[in-house]
Amino acid sequence: MHILLQLFLIFFKIGITTFGGGYAMISQVKENIVHKKKWLEEDELLEIIAIAETTPGPIAINMATYVGYKKGKILGSALATLGVILPSLLVIFIISLFLDKVITNTYVSYAFVGIKCAVAFLIIKAGVEMLIKAKKNFWRLSITFIVIALLILFELLSISFSSIYLILIGALLGIIFSSLIDAKKVDEK
Repeated sequence: MHILLQLFLIFFKIGITTFGGGYAMISQVKENIVHKKKWLEEDELLEIIAIAETTPGPIAINMATYVGYKKGKILGSALATLGVILPSLLVIFIISLFLDKVITNTYVSYAFVGIKCAVAFLIIKAGVEMLIKAKKNFWRLSITFIVIALLILFELLSISFSSIYLILIGALLGIIFSSLIDAKKVDEK
């Protein structure tokens, strides 16, 4: 029962103190789940992020669901997921009560400018940390930089291109490059 309460409280804390969605939460998940609680290894978190990104639903909910299931099965999964979504639900409900006043408040607008900058930093930090921790070789780095270059190119040219396609391109390149490497290893033997 103690682990279930911990799951709820940790993900509630992450949900209430993070702005910017799932990517901004990665640093807090890493700090709380990997470093403090040691419920996951860093490699396992990277795998969870990759899986959470490719499965339907928000990445934060998918991460919470996975960690919750690993530590507390179905009930742990439900409580961790509830913990991460409840703060947003409460904040949105409270804001909806005062929406007209909140939207027109100059200080709220200024606060969101600062929040956007902080969220951008958190997302970049999480991406750089993932890149540093990932197993590297020439092909993996090539795939990473090809996908990043495509993302930047599409953004600069204002081409609407779903991130799902970038994920699929990355997966296809991974399959092709890995198959070529495996074939080369077989030929060398």
